[in-house]
Amino acid sequence: MQRSTDIAVIGAGHAGVEAALAAARTGSDTVLFTMSLESIANMPCNPSIGGTGKGHLVFEIDALGGEMGRVADLVTLQSRTLNLGKGAAVHSKRIQADRKEYTRLMKNVLEKTANLRIIQAEIVDIGVENGRVCSVTTKLGEVWSCSAAVICTGTYLDSRIFVGDVNYQSGPDGFLAAEGLSASLRNLGLTLMRFKTGTPARVNRRSIDFSQLERQDGEEPITPYSSLTDDSFFDGLAQIPCHIVYTNAETHKIIRDNIHRSAMYSGQIHGTGPRYCPSIEDKLTRFADKERHQLFVEPVGASTEEMYIQGFSTSLPVDVQHDMLCSLKGFENAEIMRYAYAIEYDCIDPTQLYATLECKAIEGLYGAGQFNGTSGYEEAAAQGLVAGLNASLKLHGKEPLILTRSESYIGTLIDDLVTKGTNEPYRMMTSRSEYRLLLRQDNADTRLTPKGYAAGLVSEEKYRQFLAKQELVKGEIERLNNTHYSPEHCNAFLEKYGMTPLNSGASLADLLRRPNMTYEMLAEIDDERTPLPLRVVTTVEVTIKYEGYIKRQINEVERHEKLEKKRIPEDIDYSSVKGLRLEAAQKLGKLRPLTIGQASRISGVNPADISVLLIYLGMK
Repeated sequence: MQRSTDIAVIGAGHAGVEAALAAARTGSDTVLFTMSLESIANMPCNPSIGGTGKGHLVFEIDALGGEMGRVADLVTLQSRTLNLGKGAAVHSKRIQADRKEYTRLMKNVLEKTANLRIIQAEIVDIGVENGRVCSVTTKLGEVWSCSAAVICTGTYLDSRIFVGDVNYQSGPDGFLAAEGLSASLRNLGLTLMRFKTGTPARVNRRSIDFSQLERQDGEEPITPYSSLTDDSFFDGLAQIPCHIVYTNAETHKIIRDNIHRSAMYSGQIHGTGPRYCPSIEDKLTRFADKERHQLFVEPVGASTEEMYIQGFSTSLPVDVQHDMLCSLKGFENAEIMRYAYAIEYDCIDPTQLYATLECKAIEGLYGAGQFNGTSGYEEAAAQGLVAGLNASLKLHGKEPLILTRSESYIGTLIDDLVTKGTNEPYRMMTSRSEYRLLLRQDNADTRLTPKGYAAGLVSEEKYRQFLAKQELVKGEIERLNNTHYSPEHCNAFLEKYGMTPLNSGASLADLLRRPNMTYEMLAEIDDERTPLPLRVVTTVEVTIKYEGYIKRQINEVERHEKLEKKRIPEDIDYSSVKGLRLEAAQKLGKLRPLTIGQASRISGVNPADISVLLIYLGMK
């Protein structure tokens, strides 16, 4: 059976969904293959979207025309902005999501998207002719000819579940594992790695004594992820509280007494786990001096009694899981609905990819998400959008979308992967960016919406909204800079808040730059103010308060921009570059960086090597 499409997307998790939508919305006939229609956009681990660094990615996905932020808004059970006690650069939105509703809504979006077909089928082979992708084959023998394929297999690729001394072939949440594709990829010459992740048990809400736990409420007002979500959407939302509980000496004794029964410590698991989301037994081993560990008790959905225990991931056997949970305060009668497990799976060494996420060795083959060695829904969705969009742009003969480190966390994520690689599941954090004051949540649209619009992914409606917001921000900044008040007008107000009074007139912008001053406080003396949307106010306030630091970081970006723009010929023979050290020549030849800037970030390439390379390129 021979059928055809432009782009085949393999896997319908968070990466596959964004890849398929990006490809279809930019005019490419697209088929999204999933092993189960019920697993589309599934959240097998934490039912949340966002968090430190990850929230930035969701805003960027939305700014480029992706779908994650819009659907996340629609299924919000609780919203909180993390790190509010720190600077604006690290403020990160995180929501508790209704897991099943997210899947349902995202599936419906896919079903209604033009140029897109969804097929429940397992892909077991990728056909390649003359160095480029030509087809994909399903387990049922159906062959689909295609110009490009985007692999978004998540944690399904030859995956295996571990609980104590029990292990078996399976995908997450009891779905089938993808058993045939790994061999096909190895036959194509690709290098695969083995990673692992895990998830905690789910507990019935009725069996928890919440009076023994710390309550954690959501914030108000809520800033939406998506520019398409009206600010008033969350008005009147009854947010579901989360709770905090702590491990104790008894919990730790139970774990230590049984740690030899953990699949991680018994030698069964060979894959590398995530450093920043370790199992509870791993935490106890790494941080042996800590008397307790914080756990978060979070709702899985509005129509289910399942509760997720964040921070309690484990591969210990079921009897130990029961004892561990019952040792927690308020969990003495805990009823486990789903047992915790670890899962091991295949992924690719991402240094085999270009910054477009296209495979260097096979034209038309792209990778995204956990297949590329990352961890998390947000990292997956971001890569899926870039991979699907670039596959479509290439098909239509257009320039690819390559995001830089200085303009996005997505660019930082991809550059880290393809330039440095990863030996563990990669997680985005604000600390990974050297330009984080420029890469805030509030200005993601300023940085990326014009690029999404130019690529054909941002709709006219969204672009008009973007331009309108930009005008409001620009106008309000000008007004604050040009509105001056006398000491007589301001000093009583300043003294009320314990601030130094004025000796001469000052602009509202000058007053806003003062420590502890906020835009909201200034309303008391701002006689000309008109109401503005919260997201406009946030950008205005941060832009004015951090103006000096922002200018300094922009200057730093400009200094590095020359290296980032200096392209390296694709056919360069590094072994023939005189003066280039052998190690540097080998690393450069293997990774094939696109620019001098990218080359400078490769481990084993030093500044002297870059100088030699610049001289060589200047001679060419």
